[in-house]
Amino acid sequence: MFKPVDPKPDFPKLERKILESWSQSGLVKKYLQKNKTAKKKFSFFDGPITANNPMGVHHAWGRTYKDLWQRFKNMQGFQQRFQNGFDNQGLWVEVEVEKELGFKSKKEIENYGIDKFVNQCRERTLKYAQVQTEQSKRLGYFMDWNNSYYTLSDENNYMIWHFLKKCHQKGWLYKGRDSVPWCPRCGTAISQHEILTEEYQELTHDSVFFKLPIKGKKDKAFLVWTTTPWTIPANVALAVNPGFIYGEFKKEGSTESLIFLKDLKPQVLDQSWQLVKEYQGEELKGWQYQGPFDGLPRVKEAQKENHRTFHSVVLDKDLVTATEGTGIVHIAPGAGQEDYQLGKRENLPIIAAIDEGANYLEGFGELSGQNAKEKPELILDDLKKREKGKFLFKIASHTNRYPICWRCKTELVWRVVDEWYIEMGPKEGEKDWHKDVLRERMARVAKKIRWIPGFGLERELDWLRNMDDWLISKKRYWGLALPIWECQKCGQFKIVGSKEELKKEAVSGWNKFEGHTPHRPWIDEVKVKCECGEEVSRIKDVGNPWLDAGIISFSTLVDPKTGKVSYPVDKKYWQEWFPADFVTECFPGQFKNWFYSLIAMSTVLEDKAPFKNLLGHALVRDEKGEEMHKSKGNAIGFDDAAEKMGVDVMRWMYVRQNPEHNLNFGYHLADEIRRQFHLMFWNIYNFFITYALIDGWQLRKNKTAKTPVLDRWILSRLSRLIEIVTESLSDYRPCNAAQAIESFVNELSTWYVRRSRSRVGVSANDQKDKESFYSTLYQVLVNLTKLLAPFNPFIAEEIFKNLTGKESVHLEDWPQMETGKIDESLEEKMALVRKICELGHAARKEAKIKVRQPLSSARCKVQSAKLEEELLQLIKDELNIKEVIWQKKDVKEPEVKLDTKITPELKAEGEARELVRQIQDLRKKKNCRLDERITVSLPSWPKEFENYIKKQTLAKKLVKAKQLKISS
Repeated sequence: MFKPVDPKPDFPKLERKILESWSQSGLVKKYLQKNKTAKKKFSFFDGPITANNPMGVHHAWGRTYKDLWQRFKNMQGFQQRFQNGFDNQGLWVEVEVEKELGFKSKKEIENYGIDKFVNQCRERTLKYAQVQTEQSKRLGYFMDWNNSYYTLSDENNYMIWHFLKKCHQKGWLYKGRDSVPWCPRCGTAISQHEILTEEYQELTHDSVFFKLPIKGKKDKAFLVWTTTPWTIPANVALAVNPGFIYGEFKKEGSTESLIFLKDLKPQVLDQSWQLVKEYQGEELKGWQYQGPFDGLPRVKEAQKENHRTFHSVVLDKDLVTATEGTGIVHIAPGAGQEDYQLGKRENLPIIAAIDEGANYLEGFGELSGQNAKEKPELILDDLKKREKGKFLFKIASHTNRYPICWRCKTELVWRVVDEWYIEMGPKEGEKDWHKDVLRERMARVAKKIRWIPGFGLERELDWLRNMDDWLISKKRYWGLALPIWECQKCGQFKIVGSKEELKKEAVSGWNKFEGHTPHRPWIDEVKVKCECGEEVSRIKDVGNPWLDAGIISFSTLVDPKTGKVSYPVDKKYWQEWFPADFVTECFPGQFKNWFYSLIAMSTVLEDKAPFKNLLGHALVRDEKGEEMHKSKGNAIGFDDAAEKMGVDVMRWMYVRQNPEHNLNFGYHLADEIRRQFHLMFWNIYNFFITYALIDGWQLRKNKTAKTPVLDRWILSRLSRLIEIVTESLSDYRPCNAAQAIESFVNELSTWYVRRSRSRVGVSANDQKDKESFYSTLYQVLVNLTKLLAPFNPFIAEEIFKNLTGKESVHLEDWPQMETGKIDESLEEKMALVRKICELGHAARKEAKIKVRQPLSSARCKVQSAKLEEELLQLIKDELNIKEVIWQKKDVKEPEVKLDTKITPELKAEGEARELVRQIQDLRKKKNCRLDERITVSLPSWPKEFENYIKKQTLAKKLVKAKQLKISS
């Protein structure tokens, strides 16, 4: 027998109760083993969540998707692995541990001990992996939590060694010197992959217009502008556009003239300056000038390096634009990536300006040792002090988008360093480009993948077309130990591809390393022999963290028979699950990161796509569409959201959202969704259980001879829903499926149940009709809970178990659409019925006649033939009319006209219906049971409708009284 239902459910409380029951019953284990021997497989690779802090509501969107499809495929009978992943290594963890320890520099880490620091990082990620596991369980996420993979594992790290060895064998791994983005707080390079759109901020700095006197041109100077004054000591050249017209401007009464882009004069000079001469940009090539810091030792060294190009004008039509500044670009190859590339092309000397903390290097006089980024006034004050007006023209604040460190939010600088790269090959159209370079191989692989949304492929290809070589090294501590042993004597380097290979190559330090994971500082003990005979140490660098996540297609497939990673020793088990059928992550950053690294590593190792289908989703914002930040007070923690709104509501917010668009997330939206969907569904369930208990209904196998039209219609709609949801989920379109379920629940409530209320309860006499209603609604609710189970595992579980008495909806098979159950004709007719009712209600509203007041007729002009009587009766009941006059007419849309004349008989019936409403309201206020008989006292009532009033209100009798009241 059914259990009574709480009409006002506390969903978070209900979810906690269900979680407890799952834990005690061992349900998750049964769920994981449901299809253990099935032949058909569904392979899913989990993008590892960063185990560095508790989970946020933005993480829950992707994790909801992951659980959704694994549940769907489990109900469809597919064997799966259910493996969750945790991303453990990298700068993100180091920064948090530094905060905990109060460290502000790398030197403090080394004084503390790299071994202790690395262990602290390891422990932090393991701690938060456990926190996130519990939060994921709270989300209703079913996974094999004891089989989660960790990117810090030996298997993961050594598999990356194997990948890097392959890159080296193909000639794609190299050491390069470049001017790279650098975080002075973290003391490491930031790769192109890591500088995302989100890692730019609108910042205001002091920019400076400065003068550089031209050699051999008395009283003439170039006027140059820069937003990074700290780089001026590293200046070696100026760039102009050969196709632009530059003007020489002179101020009345002054001997000095300034040369810069003619068209920018209104933005730079006032009216007192006049144009005295014009130059084509190419005319300025080779002109040399004097700089403000020419007396510093490092600047003098640069001049000696190449005096012909030092402080000269070079031409560049791409770098120099006419939008802002002066049209003359200050070139400092030691402090800018584009500058560095131009410097190599023009054979310019390079002045390295800062160390890893952004402090000026030795050789910069009084500047040496001082922080270039934190103290921009060092340069500005210096320019002010020099010969009056010789170099400084003016200082102006300037706001622009400036890159920051994605992890610690420090403003980046650029510095020349040696780093390790994977070569992507020339870009299309460049010298030596060909179709077999790595970027082109990856593009071919990417095209074999289905990208959802569809623009994902073009974004990925655009990234591949334009990206530079992959910078894979970081000068840090906690992460992949790059397996590169470089000889300082001859410059050769050796790449080690496995632990076994390292043991074979080791000439010392193996005993100190053995028993440890392949991390710093233990791995640094191992020395190998160079071909030149020198004993060689490993480079100190660790790897880019996206190597860690990108290798999981190969490192996580452990053969249960051997307990070892299947790839590359024995690929049989690996081949059963590779490529993945499906992956899903937030897309804005992952085109450069996880998606990219998966494709790169799979292309190098197998020249195959690592996954078949990718669903990317957008970002979670607050209810106003703004980014969530703790400092702004608009951030919502996962735990808070779970306990205040309930995770089923949260999950429904995610699945109903078009993944292409950002989701505005918050409690007001949650309240609306709960009211419009979850409470509506719950109220239907409550209605069924309440009246089934009153009527003592039980599920029977026998069927009535003829199924009423409403029941046939809703069963057709159910079959159609099963078809839509199945197709939508199979095609990775979650919002289509969710919207279909929402629409169905709405019509189930507002049409089917509402039009069926009179069919049940003690006042309903037609037992066959009652039986048909209960068996139909039961069938609908049971199938609906199965459809809803992957989306909302808690409410589906609660309703299913009470309806069926079975162990769990999550052990059930996916509902199948019965052949022939979709009745197209009936659905079209019912749609017409509802349209006519909609028009009829609008006509009543316009005439200001309440629905409780019966009317004699409605005249319906429609194109179709007359409906059968059952459908006409629905119109009569819904619009409270006595007759439907059907007129087949050639009209585009149905037309409805009501006969609004109210006869005495109709008026009396309307009064009776109004009395029924008032009595029913009193029953609710008095908390009467739905089957409780009452006595009604009232001043008067239409005598001809006394039996109707008594039947509708379960009144034993009607008694004359001064005012309306009821009693048992």
